[in-house]
Amino acid sequence: MRRWLLLGLIVILTACGAATTPAVSEPPLTTVRVGLDWTPNTNHTGLYVAQAQGYYRDQGLQVEILGAQEGGTVEQLVAAGRLDFGISYQEGVTQARVEGVPIVSIAAIIQHNTSGFASRVEEGITSPRDFIGKKYGAFGSPIEEAVIRGLLECAGVGDQFDQVQFVDIGSSDFFVATERDEVDFVWIFKGWTGIEAEVRGVPLNIVMMNDVQCIPDYYTPVIITSEKMIAEQPDLVRRFLAATSAGYRFAIDRPAEAAEILLQAAPELDAELVRRSQQYLATQYQADAPRWGEQKLEVWRAYAQWMAERNLIARMIEPEKAFTNEFLP
Repeated sequence: MRRWLLLGLIVILTACGAATTPAVSEPPLTTVRVGLDWTPNTNHTGLYVAQAQGYYRDQGLQVEILGAQEGGTVEQLVAAGRLDFGISYQEGVTQARVEGVPIVSIAAIIQHNTSGFASRVEEGITSPRDFIGKKYGAFGSPIEEAVIRGLLECAGVGDQFDQVQFVDIGSSDFFVATERDEVDFVWIFKGWTGIEAEVRGVPLNIVMMNDVQCIPDYYTPVIITSEKMIAEQPDLVRRFLAATSAGYRFAIDRPAEAAEILLQAAPELDAELVRRSQQYLATQYQADAPRWGEQKLEVWRAYAQWMAERNLIARMIEPEKAFTNEFLP
């Protein structure tokens, strides 16, 4: 009996001691706002994976992934501090820096340009020469004219540029615009609209930009932050990229699981499109780079020089200040 009494006393004393031991509280998470360039898609999967898998929390971050915001472009909002990070592209960063907007690219989401000019197979457009006499579905960016003119010049038919009809389609759907014969070809990303065509069973010809090797390769999309953030909170930038990089490495290694994570975050997306797109981009995120996110000075310099030669920017930028690999893990 005495043995059981002693054991009971030990249990009670132990419980009392545990009750009086002060709980160790975790430090509060730092809230971080990330602005997307468009609606959620497979370009952004690494962000959603890092959020769902707890990678951001492990770095002491509470990350809010936000769609398009009012009051300015992603580049302007990041520079103004209303967003901590954002999704942009090399052309946008270059133009912003020319205008004195102090943003910096801190990671390339996709290592090479995966865009091209797509058309339905029956149009017979398999090279830039075939653009002649066709209707191009334009989005209203001055770079479109420069790119098409450049492709025609490389094909030896630059003097026939005026025979390409530019038709403003704004944000119209590629499939609707081409089915209605409003346009013959449109600039698309293979990893999204190209994959969507496969899902729909619509055969396409795509003149890939990098296959033509006429316009310099460039990074699209990229992750940006402000010069102020880099100067004042470099540890936060480093922690954010450590988690984000882990998210994209997950998407590279486990694309099927990554696709399901994106679909949970954005259930409005077409599931089959997301799954197939994720498989394609798993091979493109890092591609031939030594690590995900790596950027090269020669890529930034060559594309900026091309933009300057085409009068797309008022002056040449200092390309080494437009990006950094410093914070990549």
